[in-house]
Amino acid sequence: MITGLLSELFEGEHSEPDNDHLITNNAPLAESQDQGRSRSADPGSTRNPNRSKNAESSRSHTQIHTGEKPYSCKTCGKKFRRTCHLTVHMRYHTGEKPYSCQTCSKQFSTSSSLKEHARLHTGEKPYSCQTCGKLFSRSSSFKEHVRLHTGEKPYSCQTCGKRFPRSSSLKQHARLHSGEKPYSCEKPFTCNTCEKSFAQKSTLLRHMTVHTEERLFSCHICGKTFRQRGNLMIHLRIHTGERPYSCTMCEKTFSQSSHLLGHMRSHRGEKPHQCDHCGKCFSESSSLKLHKVIHTGERPHSCQLCGKTFIKRSNLLRHMRTHTGEKPYVCETCGERFTLSTSLKSHNAIHTGEKPYHCKTCGKMFRQSHHLLFHMKTHNQQKLQC
Repeated sequence: MITGLLSELFEGEHSEPDNDHLITNNAPLAESQDQGRSRSADPGSTRNPNRSKNAESSRSHTQIHTGEKPYSCKTCGKKFRRTCHLTVHMRYHTGEKPYSCQTCSKQFSTSSSLKEHARLHTGEKPYSCQTCGKLFSRSSSFKEHVRLHTGEKPYSCQTCGKRFPRSSSLKQHARLHSGEKPYSCEKPFTCNTCEKSFAQKSTLLRHMTVHTEERLFSCHICGKTFRQRGNLMIHLRIHTGERPYSCTMCEKTFSQSSHLLGHMRSHRGEKPHQCDHCGKCFSESSSLKLHKVIHTGERPHSCQLCGKTFIKRSNLLRHMRTHTGEKPYVCETCGERFTLSTSLKSHNAIHTGEKPYHCKTCGKMFRQSHHLLFHMKTHNQQKLQC
């Protein structure tokens, strides 16, 4: 059941197909019907097929400039430039899926969807990124990936002008302006493993990866894997340095919108998240969650090698480097490597001469915080002697 749902998650989005990409091997009857209807739309085809074909191509091309879409769906009213596009669209209403996978028998409404699905079995990835060499099985995934390198954001909001690399992101953003809430309170899609319910089927499919522990999305730079594509996109900002969300009050920037929302509460003095045990309030739910561990003593993240436990997953990941010897942080000046980013930052002060830590009593400057703490003891001793 889980495998079937997961494969459906990666089926391509429905779009107006291109006849050049249609497959004839798996469903010749449906294919000939699509093309036959397109040819029968031109009455002159019985007199001179070549002339008719050229005239139809000319009309179809002209409609690109004029925006004319003469063929409309009688069920939902959606319009199309070509009859073959309308024919394929009608299958979404009728549920017809004439294209069948010869390996697993899964059926599809378009031959292009079948072709992309077949690559799951063959492992074929015909689309290659010329920048980083990463391979893709779907052209749409390849195009979205290329925008990570180029920074292109072709979809813009007509209300506020904000730009997005994907049309789905723009559509979701537009609901902030319109107030549209397309998903009802009903949750008809239920997980067979934990019985949790969801309003959308796509959300259920993403949820299923929690049970399989399958991480299908990997970072092409560092290899870290994720269960959800959105988490990968956020992670990539660590490498690119992109911080698209900025505070209008202090101009501080953030890589995630949730971080910006939490930051904005610091300006307004809002602390909506309150601890049930001690009453302490926090501006962000994540801060409250970490605080509660003080009361519960819970340390849910444990090292599988030595058994040591940690409150935060990030602390466990840093600890694992003591076993693996990994030192991912490199000094660009001398090449020395470090386990922690804080160690690299302190090391860089040797090259720059920067001393960011200063004593409030005598004004003496230090490169590292623990040097300042050691220095402060000299003042405390002097007070005791007095």
